[in-house]
Amino acid sequence: MTRTKVNLEYIAKDAERKSTFKRRKKGLMKKAEELSILCEVDACAIIFCPYDLEPDVWPSQLEAQPIIAKLRNMSLFGQNRRMIDQKDFISQQLTRVNELVAKQHREVRHKEMTNIMFECLNGKGFEYLNMSDLNDLNSLLSQNIRAIERRI
Repeated sequence: MTRTKVNLEYIAKDAERKSTFKRRKKGLMKKAEELSILCEVDACAIIFCPYDLEPDVWPSQLEAQPIIAKLRNMSLFGQNRRMIDQKDFISQQLTRVNELVAKQHREVRHKEMTNIMFECLNGKGFEYLNMSDLNDLNSLLSQNIRAIERRI
């Protein structure tokens, strides 16, 4: 059975919201425990909710205190080293996508020039090419000649 995509929006019904909170809180605590065991890291989870007077703490308040103390003793830079805000996240994603688009553009251009090279070898002229195309074709031919020379 596949899982359905969950709409992330406020749950209006109190009873449904409470049951969803309880179920997801249990899952989050389980994930914290798994992370701690599998990766041998110090981890704790603290969840405040309006339904309970006391926050829920995993593994326990006593065991979480040294982890919290370790975090508080770190420098501000150390605490925030891997934290990014939405603007930085979007900026990183945009940079990554732009690099990917540029790489795809280079690959497409290389394939275009390869096709033009084969067309020229089959007798089709290259009079229709502009200066940029001719320079790219020259670069491709030079690369292919060097590759052939290396093989020889």
